[in-house]
Amino acid sequence: MPPLSLKVNEIFYSLQGEGPHTGMAAVFVRLAGCGMGCPFCDTKYAFQTGREMTVEQILHALEPYPCRNVILTGGEPTEQDFAPLARALKQHGYRVHMESNGAHDVDVSDIDYLVVSPKKYVSARMLQKAHAIKIIVGQDTDLADLAHYFPYANDRTVVCLQPQSNLQENIDLCVKIIKQNPFLRLSLQTHKMAHIK
Repeated sequence: MPPLSLKVNEIFYSLQGEGPHTGMAAVFVRLAGCGMGCPFCDTKYAFQTGREMTVEQILHALEPYPCRNVILTGGEPTEQDFAPLARALKQHGYRVHMESNGAHDVDVSDIDYLVVSPKKYVSARMLQKAHAIKIIVGQDTDLADLAHYFPYANDRTVVCLQPQSNLQENIDLCVKIIKQNPFLRLSLQTHKMAHIK
């Protein structure tokens, strides 16, 4: 039986630019593919393009980097069988984060920190497993629908509002909502603002 392979769009070393771990150095493993097709997606280039890599090849690609934080992202990482990779990363001493739209209820037992960013639909079970819920907010966001995520905020789970495309009008809207609901947090895409590669 051939070794499991994953379709990988890119692997790169940078800083986490958004969410609760903003500013943390990490190696990003961007898996290809996403069936959601959101119009505001900023990683559409990862929908199709990628190369097949075995878990061993991915581990080998991580060796040059002086960092033990790995973020599995996409596309949408849960659309591939990421579990063997996450398990191998843990076995090799990495701290594994994952960013997902949460549409698929999957086993995340080898994920140290799960960020769910709901889009068109989301699994309630994935919301319950999340350490952070990151909601994209724009001028057309249904504020009543947004409030459905508020009860998930607790001592374990952070709920962040992220202004769509870093537009000032969306930032202003997020600030207004957070002031009215102070258990929420603001998440800006600082990597874009600071031109971090």
